[in-house]
Amino acid sequence: MDDPLFNLTGRVAVVTGAASGLGQAIAVGFAQYGADIVAADVNEAGLAETVGRIATHHKKAIAVLCDISKPDDVAHLFEAVDRTFGQVDILVNDPFTLARYKPEDLTLADWNKVMGVNITGYFLCTQAAGRRMIARGRGGSIINMSSIGGSSAMGRGNFAYSVSKGAVNQFTRELAIEWAQHKIRVNAIQPCQMLTPAVKKWLNDPSTDPNLVDHLLKGIPLSRLGEAEDVVGPAVFLASDASAMVTGTLLPVDGGNLAFNAGGSLTW
Repeated sequence: MDDPLFNLTGRVAVVTGAASGLGQAIAVGFAQYGADIVAADVNEAGLAETVGRIATHHKKAIAVLCDISKPDDVAHLFEAVDRTFGQVDILVNDPFTLARYKPEDLTLADWNKVMGVNITGYFLCTQAAGRRMIARGRGGSIINMSSIGGSSAMGRGNFAYSVSKGAVNQFTRELAIEWAQHKIRVNAIQPCQMLTPAVKKWLNDPSTDPNLVDHLLKGIPLSRLGEAEDVVGPAVFLASDASAMVTGTLLPVDGGNLAFNAGGSLTW
């Protein structure tokens, strides 16, 4: 990587949710731009695939099994970071889980499961990474994966998920202010529907409305669903010196969805 603005050489990135989808694409993309990678997930086979892809870019990578909703797992993850690299410069919080029910039917157990991964897990990883960044005194970049659902309501049983992503948005803003004094930048990415393996499985489920994709595209001015690779450039930007003055931002990667009024039209 010749461009110093985007060069991540010498930096260590911890990417959670790195076994597939957006997390995997970001982990491999960071390696392409020079970073060494700690790839964390609950999917051992997927982690092995991610590490293998990183190896083609001749960067060091380790895989750590980790359920970010469990404090002991997060402690184990960062012990591995300390043992292998002795530093963390970039953290990506990517995992999520769903509980697609009507609000009146949602159980407390399902609510707690969603919040445990989608916001408490982000807190646990961010606190662990932040403590290390503060102690090292060289700043860092934290990138949270939010969603368009964190800023506008989607319905269709996304109640708990969207509430958790709204929490991620404010989590991002507050930490950006709290940790600016330590030169730790905290930002979030807000994707629209991305064609990850999980979304493809959902769309191919016989119980899913066959007209759903057409409905989704009505709200995306660029007229396509996202691909995992669409988040790599934005993530590299937020991780690198190219965004040295960017913190506390929520960056939509959504084909224009959040800019598009529900009563708007693409035609005259």
